[in-house]
Amino acid sequence: MTETPQRNRPENPDKDATGGDSRSSSLTKRGGGAPATRGRTTIADGVVEKIAGMAARDVVGVHAMGSGLSRTFGAVRDRVPGGSKSVTRGVKAEVGESQTALDLEIVVDYGVSIADVARDVRENVVAAVERMTGLEVIEVNIAVSDVKLPDEDDDEDQSEPRVQ
Repeated sequence: MTETPQRNRPENPDKDATGGDSRSSSLTKRGGGAPATRGRTTIADGVVEKIAGMAARDVVGVHAMGSGLSRTFGAVRDRVPGGSKSVTRGVKAEVGESQTALDLEIVVDYGVSIADVARDVRENVVAAVERMTGLEVIEVNIAVSDVKLPDEDDDEDQSEPRVQ
């Protein structure tokens, strides 16, 4: 931690440089601006990816996130002791100082309108990311990589043990 040099600091802390009472001066004079403007906040790509992933999964008609290959690797990783489901699967974010762009890869349920699901995902993701981060979402690109048919088995849901 570095210390800033104290310039023109009066001997008596209750008196300012002109001899007046400094207790009556506003905090903005002493601190150099409103507290909200002091410092900088940075948000990592992974934070935005988690928010977007959770918001996309909340939409009715979204069966899963990610391509078949990433879901397969994710299912294997989820079975490893100590592993957890990745909420960022199928989400890629590029975060700047005040804006972000997102790419999502989703699997939709059979029978739903893909256009409606994509619109709902965009709306939900934009609202969640902008509300939680304050970043402007400039685009949400959605790639539908698969459709989950009613009679298909889920690779992720197969939790039957190999040894009994």
